[in-house]
Amino acid sequence: MFTLYKSYRQCWLLLASLLLAGSVLAREPGRAAIASAHPLATQAGYDILAQGGNAFDAAVAVAGALAVVEPQSSGLGGGGFFLLHIAAENRDVFVDAREVAPQAATADMYLDAAGQPRQKDALNGPLAAGIPGHAAGLVHLAGRYGRLPLADSLVPAIGHAEEGFLAYRRMLVGLRFRQKTAALWPAFNEVFYPQGVVPPEGTLIRQPDLAASLRRLAAEGASGFYAGETAQRLVDGVRDAGGIWTLEDLARYRVVEREPVTGEYHGVRIVSAPPPSSGGIAIINMLNMLSGFDLAQLSDADRKHVTIEAMRRAYRDRAQYLGDPRFVDVPVERLLHPFYASGQRASIRMDRATASATLPGVWPTATERPQTTHFSVLDAQGNRVAATLTINGWYGSAFMPPGTGMILNNEMDDFAIAPGVPNGFQLIGSAANAVAPGKRPLSSMAPTFLESERGVAILGTPGGSRIITMVLLSSLAWMEGATADEMVSRKRFHHQYFPDRVTAETGALSEAEQTELAARGHELQVSPRGFGNMNVVTWDYATGEVAAATDPRGEVTIEGRVY
Repeated sequence: MFTLYKSYRQCWLLLASLLLAGSVLAREPGRAAIASAHPLATQAGYDILAQGGNAFDAAVAVAGALAVVEPQSSGLGGGGFFLLHIAAENRDVFVDAREVAPQAATADMYLDAAGQPRQKDALNGPLAAGIPGHAAGLVHLAGRYGRLPLADSLVPAIGHAEEGFLAYRRMLVGLRFRQKTAALWPAFNEVFYPQGVVPPEGTLIRQPDLAASLRRLAAEGASGFYAGETAQRLVDGVRDAGGIWTLEDLARYRVVEREPVTGEYHGVRIVSAPPPSSGGIAIINMLNMLSGFDLAQLSDADRKHVTIEAMRRAYRDRAQYLGDPRFVDVPVERLLHPFYASGQRASIRMDRATASATLPGVWPTATERPQTTHFSVLDAQGNRVAATLTINGWYGSAFMPPGTGMILNNEMDDFAIAPGVPNGFQLIGSAANAVAPGKRPLSSMAPTFLESERGVAILGTPGGSRIITMVLLSSLAWMEGATADEMVSRKRFHHQYFPDRVTAETGALSEAEQTELAARGHELQVSPRGFGNMNVVTWDYATGEVAAATDPRGEVTIEGRVY
């Protein structure tokens, strides 16, 4: 029965994709749209399009510029995922430029002699850093899918690094948070604390060492980062400060192309991130669970209750099963199967919250840092990119190898230090996500495409453990007719299995809903601070309208002005 149904499901998805192919291939938007976390990065993408580049060239320009002007969130010292749609072939591909553990990494490298976690080592300094994939991702996009040379697309990034950009409120919050740790690493301090203190808003931030590293990458491609002068400076800086990188680690790094995961929800095709991201599987799993409810007919409290319960179960599966598919057998087909969702849905009670501790799986033995970035690109021919990039925490590991200008990630914290031990986002994991040499840590990043007779939406967001639920809620909003602006502006709520509580932005749950949910046993935590920084592009087939929207929570403000 499973084999027959699996075959049926594959045939249905193929038929749906062919039907969508006919409608998509018959159309071109005729205009481009870009949404990113910083106006200088967005403009870099438009500049490259104006020079004859396509969406993939624009993605290189945007990602390169963000590595300079949004240093708290992404950069050459980090990695990420690029979800691509190649319009001429009506083909989707997932480019995995995730960081990998160094060859000297071990499963117990963050445990002390008594077996207790030393989480600070996974968060701060060179031992926290995986081998970066960001640079390799840019080389791959430009070389395989772009029209322009890599050097052309990196011109804006190099210019912003050399000439400088103005410090803004959001990045300064991160500098205040990381100041004590960053004080240990002189190269970081010279760039971001030039007078030994957090600079005032509007200060010109120049990064000459980063400009030089970008120039070597632009001129030499992958060998300009993973070999030669840049590689030597990275390894020397890491090892001198107590890290374990080697030149061989850098030379071995490779981007991996993967098939995206796909699903269907009420006539909408979902294309999203496969492992080593948990994002796509969790989103489709949650939608499969919700497909058994008539959400439009439920009360507001009932609808939010069942959505929370779907979140809880999907995050349980994340903790139990997900990891790097090269190292563990991830049961993708089972987790995406409608029968599996039916079983999960059957355990949802309308009158009562399910205590997470009653679900079988990984239990924890014991503040979110949303420092990632996402951008969305659509070009006039219909090529599109959803890219989510990260260095993990605020300013990653807060460590910069001298002479490189690069802040290294603290992505090793995304591994499970030990089964059930929460990471910096309070996410737990099992042996499936244990540290191992050459392994990619599990991610929550979820760059996503939505496709239906209505049109296309390109979306994603930073937000650590909350990425998945933010993309879910915005996807549901688009399916109900929301515009790009409405998708990025809607209030958000979240549940991640453990800790067993619902977190919500102020306004996401009415007082009546809070009362009803609490009566059903949900623990609620309402925060005055918003979370996420979503960037969305939509294309409406009927009207031809193309729209780009940037999350108001992440607006770049300098001296009271919004950019």
